[in-house]
Amino acid sequence: MTDHLTIAPAGFADAGEILTVQRAAYVTEAQHYGDPFLPPLAETLDEILAMLAGPATVLVARAGHRLVGSVRALVDDAGTAHVGRLAVAPDQQGRGVGARLLAEVEAACAGRASRFALFTGAASERNLRLYRRHGYEIVGHRPDANGISLAVLEKRLVSPAGSDA
Repeated sequence: MTDHLTIAPAGFADAGEILTVQRAAYVTEAQHYGDPFLPPLAETLDEILAMLAGPATVLVARAGHRLVGSVRALVDDAGTAHVGRLAVAPDQQGRGVGARLLAEVEAACAGRASRFALFTGAASERNLRLYRRHGYEIVGHRPDANGISLAVLEKRLVSPAGSDA
């Protein structure tokens, strides 16, 4: 399972491994949808470096010294954390890595966000199950730039009893 897993903020030195894991993880999605140009597959190393230099929270999961997953989130001015690029190395999928990354990025953004938003392919049942287990609900559908149907999901944070948050 995930006992040997460590989650930590990503650094510039992680960019190449993030790109490698992301591409490996999204190949299955590309095959499922018949679209080799999904944004996570088309993202460049320079774009990942630029994202690491920006305000996004970027976390990586390691099994020993090996980077096996990553996720990012950006909190907007309205208090919504936009979660994206959740990626787990194919040989590590189904072991709880994605769930740990999702929980950790939510925890990292919780003080600044009142809700979380993300999207995934509308026919990506495994992804949808993961997000539903973590309290996300489908709030709509929209096509991506190539016409693939995306499910848009949100999760609102529950404020403590008696607070106005």
